[in-house]
Amino acid sequence: MSTQKVDTTALPGKKPAPKNVQKEDAMWLQKEMINANYHDLAIAHDVGRKVSATFVPGNLNELLMCFDFARSLPETNALQNGMRKKSGKMIMDAERDGHSEDVCTYVKADLGMMMGGEIGPTGEKLPVPDVLLLSYTGCFTFMKWFELVRQKYDCETTMLHVPYQGDGKINESMVQYVVKQLKEEVIPTLERVSGVKFDIDRLRQYMKESTKAEEDLVAVLQSAKNRPSPIDGYFGGVYYIGPIFTAFRGTPEASKFYSVLRGEIEERVRQKKGPVTPDGEMTEEKYRLVVEGPPNWTSFRDFWKMFYEDGAVVVASTYSKVGGVYDFGFRHNPDEPLESLARYCLGCYTNLNFPQRIDMICKYIDEYQADGLLINSIKSCNSFSAGQLLMLREIEKRTGKPAAFIESDLVDPRYFSSANIKNRLESYFQMINQKRRATAAVH
Repeated sequence: MSTQKVDTTALPGKKPAPKNVQKEDAMWLQKEMINANYHDLAIAHDVGRKVSATFVPGNLNELLMCFDFARSLPETNALQNGMRKKSGKMIMDAERDGHSEDVCTYVKADLGMMMGGEIGPTGEKLPVPDVLLLSYTGCFTFMKWFELVRQKYDCETTMLHVPYQGDGKINESMVQYVVKQLKEEVIPTLERVSGVKFDIDRLRQYMKESTKAEEDLVAVLQSAKNRPSPIDGYFGGVYYIGPIFTAFRGTPEASKFYSVLRGEIEERVRQKKGPVTPDGEMTEEKYRLVVEGPPNWTSFRDFWKMFYEDGAVVVASTYSKVGGVYDFGFRHNPDEPLESLARYCLGCYTNLNFPQRIDMICKYIDEYQADGLLINSIKSCNSFSAGQLLMLREIEKRTGKPAAFIESDLVDPRYFSSANIKNRLESYFQMINQKRRATAAVH
């Protein structure tokens, strides 16, 4: 595997990256894929394609492809605008229009983008959606978000209600409840809007591609069990999950991406190399962390730098499971395509109860030999942030490993305090060192 310093001026609508930013080959490939999808969206109506908008957790990408929709994901639009330093003005525009400071900043960034003429992250205008597909998987804000989008655009809306895993299990009646909605409500709506008849064999073919990508992604994420870890499972993980959590799951392009990525990471394991960071390869692994909560996007590189400069690598994260918990065994199943879609939605991280989330994090700390847990609590994201302090205390008690709590926001630059976060991280690393010394003294 090679790392490159690449001039990205050739990518559509993209400003050149700083020359000193380093990425793995697969990272550049996924960036090109994401940018290409924005171009496809920009020209969709010009070439006679209908456009869908949907969310990342529980997204039914394979199903939408059966109807030839160009696929937009509002969360991804917001975070891409955040990484490109565009979201601050959008959020303030939405607040001036009457939206509270406490409203999810993804929502405000999306609404602000609409108010500014729907100019997307790459500088091309995003189309008005023809259908909104809401797979409700644990985030109530999604429902209100799409109500606002529907009011603005007066477009068709279809909702897939997904039961919450209150007792920590998926039973057959839950699966059939979701399948019934797919057959009776979602698929007929998509047929009517698109003018394309549903073909279940086409869905099966897409799912075969999904399974290939899911297998390779899990191998990549679990490579962090090695010492040193060849990946960062949180910051680097953002690049790894991009295609499969957005408009590419089920496509040959995604299968190719994950095959290339897996080959690169397996080579890093053979060479006993650490992760690639924006400043080059991380050569010394001092701390192995598990992280709960989404990252901050507006200062993403600065945030990551605070970790790798101190030799901290994230070996597992819950955010990298928000679009699918594949490392616990789920795969899309072409033999039961509609049931498989239902199980996928039911199993998303945001649809798990707190005991399940705690069990998952404890398992990661154990299996990835982590030094502890770090929670990045997002000011405006209740679906992640509610109950995190209780989770922290329970995980500390069960694992005996130290845990820490920092706060930022998704795409609002006003809520990223670099000095505050750096101080908390340095204090946390001191806690880990003290724990190590205490353990060594006992033994």
